[in-house]
Amino acid sequence: MKLNIKDTFTKELPADPIMENTRRQVSKACFSYVNPKKTAKPELLHVALEMLENIGLTEADSKTEQFLNVFTGNEVLSNTTPYAMCYAGHQFGNWAGQLGDGRAINLCEVVHNNKRWVLQLKGAGETPYSRTADGLAVLRSSIREYLCSEAMFYLGVPTTRALALALTGDQVLRDVLYNGNPAYEKGAIVTRVSPSFLRFGNYQIFASKQDHHTLKTLVDFTIKHHFPYLEDVSKANYVQFFKDVSQKTLEMILHWQRVGFVHGVMNTDNMSILGLTIDYGPYGWLEGFDFGWTPNTTDRQYKRYRYGNQPNMGLWNLVQLANALYPLIEDVPVLEAVLEDYKNNFDQASLNMMRSKLGLERKIDLDKVLIKDLEENLQLTETDMTIFFRNLGDFKKEQPLKGIEAVRDAFYFLEDIRGDIKEKWMFWFKAYADRLTLESFSDKARKDKMNLVNPKYVLRNYMSQLAIEDADKGDYKVLNELFEMLKKPYDEQPEYQKWFAKRPDWARDKVGASMLSCSS
Repeated sequence: MKLNIKDTFTKELPADPIMENTRRQVSKACFSYVNPKKTAKPELLHVALEMLENIGLTEADSKTEQFLNVFTGNEVLSNTTPYAMCYAGHQFGNWAGQLGDGRAINLCEVVHNNKRWVLQLKGAGETPYSRTADGLAVLRSSIREYLCSEAMFYLGVPTTRALALALTGDQVLRDVLYNGNPAYEKGAIVTRVSPSFLRFGNYQIFASKQDHHTLKTLVDFTIKHHFPYLEDVSKANYVQFFKDVSQKTLEMILHWQRVGFVHGVMNTDNMSILGLTIDYGPYGWLEGFDFGWTPNTTDRQYKRYRYGNQPNMGLWNLVQLANALYPLIEDVPVLEAVLEDYKNNFDQASLNMMRSKLGLERKIDLDKVLIKDLEENLQLTETDMTIFFRNLGDFKKEQPLKGIEAVRDAFYFLEDIRGDIKEKWMFWFKAYADRLTLESFSDKARKDKMNLVNPKYVLRNYMSQLAIEDADKGDYKVLNELFEMLKKPYDEQPEYQKWFAKRPDWARDKVGASMLSCSS
């Protein structure tokens, strides 16, 4: 197994001088050296072959003992120095101080085909930033992260990637619902891959300590390796850097809204500086269309990170990043202008995104009313978002009275579509048909366009749960099937038609299939 290792993070940024792997507050350092914990009886469960090729390896490499050992923590590659990053963050709106990679260990950086990738193990043991935790992960959460990372990529959503999923052979104690009933589960490790795992919190930690020297060092490093077109170090380029991060964040969240994905934990330490979806914990896809839904049990009361609030939370987090970068920019009006642009641009981008979901190309002011009325109708009774928009492609503008028939499979309780609710839907389908007459393309052409942005298959929580329950018994057929299906989420794939279905009744309130905790 030969990787083209080209480390920059550990060579160009200040390291924690203390080498012991003990919990501590770290000062004036971007990372701490730490080796993964050796695992008892590792077993490789799955490898993402496309990602394998991206880092310059082959399927044959993945079958070697060295591959198994490196990506389960039992071997450190020569000329590498694994490390955990130091960062801080706001959690559910409250400043939490130092956080850091508590259960993630970065192995090295690899360059292949002029692209740089950081290889990281999640669940490979404690680090100086683990606080009171053990730094380990379980099969349950690892399957969810592994599947979702790759599913999001194929949906066209900016995301970190996954390379491998493995059992460790160790038992890990977890309290799934935080209700005082811990139990042992199978330990596992996911190998995550990304151009960078830098988060907003990496910059916040130095600003909070008024360590402006290390802050500048890290920002300069970030621009050099990830925003190289900015070239010279200057206040103007620091502002442009913030603008670009803001735009990338906007685009990422817009994709979340498009496919109905809810992150669940949009803390500042979970916000990628590259606008990538990062840290897959209690995430979920909308089943019934609901702006107020969150998959996170920890957020059940206040619903800070609910679906409809994700754009606002992106802005809130960008405000915190602006505060962290202020010592380098020292210009409040300029930073405020970037934040104002985010608000204005998001509104327009969201409108255009919804137009694409409806198969509309022309930009007409009345579209705002059409979309607003649709979103209100979708919440009149429980309506599956994915199925609704996918099947809306079958709507015929010459037959508006048959609109409900086209999307009937999206309604959880079809008998609810009567009286006032039916009237509102009939009114909307008539307005939609009228609007479609202003477009020049055929119904078939519209359907083809809509199918490019409205996925047929998404990773619903109940699907993950089925894969988890079987995998826990040593059966990985569902895991493999979902992985393959989710690589073509916009294709019809009739062989997987059974997965194009509403959440079953048994999954409505089942742990892991509806809401999840942060330990998920």
